[in-house]
Amino acid sequence: MSSPLITRMQPFGTTIFAEMSALAGRTGAINLGQGFPDTDGPQEMLDAAKAAIDGGRNQYPPGAGVPELLEAIAAHQERFYGIRLDPASQVLVTCGATEAIASVVLALCEPGDQVVTFEPYYDSYAATIALAGATRRTSVLRFPDFAVDEASLRAAFSARTRLVLLNTPHNPTGKVFTRDELELVASLAREHDAWVVTDEVYEHLLFDGARHIPVATLPDMAGRTITISSAGKTFSATGWKVGWLTGPQEAVAAARTVKQFLTFVASGPFQPAAAVALGLDDAFYEGLQSSMQRKRDLLCTALQGLGLQVSRPQGTYFVVADAAPLGAVDGLEFARRLPEIAGVVGVPVSVFHDDADAARTLIRFAFCKKDEVLQEASRRLAAAGTHAG
Repeated sequence: MSSPLITRMQPFGTTIFAEMSALAGRTGAINLGQGFPDTDGPQEMLDAAKAAIDGGRNQYPPGAGVPELLEAIAAHQERFYGIRLDPASQVLVTCGATEAIASVVLALCEPGDQVVTFEPYYDSYAATIALAGATRRTSVLRFPDFAVDEASLRAAFSARTRLVLLNTPHNPTGKVFTRDELELVASLAREHDAWVVTDEVYEHLLFDGARHIPVATLPDMAGRTITISSAGKTFSATGWKVGWLTGPQEAVAAARTVKQFLTFVASGPFQPAAAVALGLDDAFYEGLQSSMQRKRDLLCTALQGLGLQVSRPQGTYFVVADAAPLGAVDGLEFARRLPEIAGVVGVPVSVFHDDADAARTLIRFAFCKKDEVLQEASRRLAAAGTHAG
């Protein structure tokens, strides 16, 4: 029989992350493909999760999230950005940021609506837009600086634009959108009466003094912005799947209506632990940034030593390099051969594009790994570069 999968989902097969992680497992290659750390998060958070399990908090949590996490999220937004929220009506806990994105897009988009996003985009964006029956309209961020092209962005908007899906700091490029770029997005959203949905999961992974500016803090944007983040990236707990969204009461209520029929609730004992993590002192956040910046520098130096052009990221877990000097012609084909060539796994950036030619030979590598793992990956890449030469 032919596949019973609905037409609009047929372009989406196994995610590139699952494919590349499985490839790393089969070959013994170092996995710099999927963005998860190989160390645990802060001990205070881990101890809080154990205490929650031992304390019997193993059943369904409240639909919106446990009260202490709702309050901690609101406190975090005020502490770092001056955003004041009502925890009871303007915060919703989700099963990771991926579910938060799905809940919002499915809640706000009708079939035929258009969603503006930048490419390369995180792969769930395209799939979620398709599930909603909406159409994606994209503006390309081009290597190596990934600057916003104003003419391209303006052309992506139309009378049918329902929302803008924005990711900053940006995966896979490591770009942190500037205030001018965000104000351009905001002005177009206001002009077209569109919602802005911001994926900010890398908000605390910033380097070289870069500053994260939430769209919700821009003039006249709090009432049309839905902000998404999670505990996974900041606190090295990607498997816990504790995410959240915040915004105007009516938008949060709309997302909650959809979310309750996706997972209903999730991550019961991990929610109070995430609340503890959000309240950690500034030293934790500063240490996270300095540690990740050092790891970024280590991997960037190794890639540049191979003669590769590297886009030095201002944030996230990732660095993008042009692998053409290593013989890459097609990024996906090259990524599948890289474990054999170098004993390292990366992810082809072209799979995050509608315009694959914009990233034909670009590879994304994750540096959220132990120093010794990055050093060994660098050694292997150097040996492969010598062989390629």
